Amino acid sequence: MPYAEADLLPISALQHLLYCERQCALIHVERQWAENRETAQGNILHKKAHGGKSTTRPEGRSLRALPLRSLELGLFGVADVVQWRPGEPPVPVEYKRGRPKKNDCDRVQLCAQALCLEEMTGQPVPLGELFYGKTRRRVAVEMSPGLRRLTAEATARLHDLIRAGRTPPAEPGPKCDRCSLRELCLPHLGRRGSARSAFDRLLDSVVAAEEETSP
Repeated sequence: MPYAEADLLPISALQHLLYCERQCALIHVERQWAENRETAQGNILHKKAHGGKSTTRPEGRSLRALPLRSLELGLFGVADVVQWRPGEPPVPVEYKRGRPKKNDCDRVQLCAQALCLEEMTGQPVPLGELFYGKTRRRVAVEMSPGLRRLTAEATARLHDLIRAGRTPPAEPGPKCDRCSLRELCLPHLGRRGSARSAFDRLLDSVVAAEEETSP
């Protein structure tokens, strides 16, 4: 059954989910956010991509900041660039600040854009591209059956997570050091509860320590 407009979730949340389910819940359930250098650089790159003008030339059209939506997947978002060449299907292009990743975060986000385009245009979208700021190169991504299945599964997990309205426990690891939400997540305080409850436990421990040292 198609999703209602009010139940659509941002495509960008898929990348948060695959990076860390707790991070995803902090952002999209608890509505918490913090910037670091990496997120700021990413925002600048996206603004540059969106700020350019859409063009129509004999070799094809290049549309920037194109709104996307899929009622089947329950997703919405904005494509950085979508290119249409005569007689060819549309190609979504997603801009990323760093380098190609070993995990599927970027590819799933791009595939979700492709699936939205397919639903909106009625045309197959077999390929997309990821542009990485560090390498200044585009990487072609095939919208294979496996990637489509992974994207659909991640989308279902995302809806389940948001519907449940609970923040998963922390899973401390190297990725925590790169996360802009580290000081809100407080992964070193334990594996239970939301960031808010973790902060409450920290506050309780400070109050208890002060009471013990009071005359």
